[in-house]
Amino acid sequence: MTPRERVLTAVARQRPDRVPKDLSWGLTPPVRRLFQERTGRDDPEEYFGVDVRFVGLGLPPNKQPAEARLRREAFARYHADLPEGATLSEWGTAHIPGTFHHFQRYVPSMRSFATLAEFEAYPYPDLAAPERVPPAAAAIERYHERDLAVGGALATTIFEVAWQMRGMEELLLDFALRPELAAYLLDRITTIRRRQARLLAEAGVDILVLGDDVSMQTGMLMSPATWRTWFQGRMAAIITEARAVKPGLPIFYHSDGNPEAIIPELIEIGVTILNPVQPECIDPVLVKRRYGDRLALWGTIGTQTTMPFGTPEQVRAEVKRRIETVGQDGGLVLGPTHSLEPDVPWENIVALYEAIEEYGEYR
Repeated sequence: MTPRERVLTAVARQRPDRVPKDLSWGLTPPVRRLFQERTGRDDPEEYFGVDVRFVGLGLPPNKQPAEARLRREAFARYHADLPEGATLSEWGTAHIPGTFHHFQRYVPSMRSFATLAEFEAYPYPDLAAPERVPPAAAAIERYHERDLAVGGALATTIFEVAWQMRGMEELLLDFALRPELAAYLLDRITTIRRRQARLLAEAGVDILVLGDDVSMQTGMLMSPATWRTWFQGRMAAIITEARAVKPGLPIFYHSDGNPEAIIPELIEIGVTILNPVQPECIDPVLVKRRYGDRLALWGTIGTQTTMPFGTPEQVRAEVKRRIETVGQDGGLVLGPTHSLEPDVPWENIVALYEAIEEYGEYR
């Protein structure tokens, strides 16, 4: 099988020739430098033979500097006295570099808003502008020419964008006390995401990658009822938009932590792939047993335990165990549950991908 066929077979909950490999959310900057030092290479996905690539609707590189200047002008009145080195997201959230590795502090642009008029006057970005389509379409075509699978990148879909713009406390209070403000903001974000989802489907992505961190280690970040009220229907609308173009498009949903309380609703709205299935707080075997006839699993190798603190032999053993249980009949794309942080030894990264090669072949 080609890598693209392998991934599409796995996410259809069938057995490919071997378990597909993923690098999940990539390498943090220190680990990327370590990778470059150890290999002399620049592309870890290529080096480790990853079967899938993610493509979003970014601006062409030649337009990014001018757009960044315009962005600072557009959002200047929402951010007074930003420190040196601060950047602004396309949504207007300020990112201030931290003092430890790649961590950043977010400064919401809407925290002080008290009226609907302020939300209506906000300069929301046009993330589905025509100039964003050709670079994405070209990237998808290049990957397809190499028989790689392509995921259309729309993770941090609604909730994470909203709380970063509004502030976490303010958004949660809006749900309870100012529902008209919350509804307006979420609807504006959803409209933008629907347009993007349609464009990615038209451009030929193999999988639509959605998700928000709505859960934590011990369970949901909000009540399941709150998620159903504010997010279930809006996520369903995004999925419907993409599938109007490409019926049956596999839908990937990411939430860190343990989102099991809403898994049935995710399936109901059309999600077919669950990521990352953190083994530290949700048992991949139980998820497979309960939902494996409706969900493929993507990730499952712990980046809080095995990858940083295990030995290479323990990494290999976890890979083997995951394939023999969760992946025994297909339906598994295997990789780290999140970005590989600086405390992950190089030997463990090598062991992960060597073990997938060694144990991943279906016979």
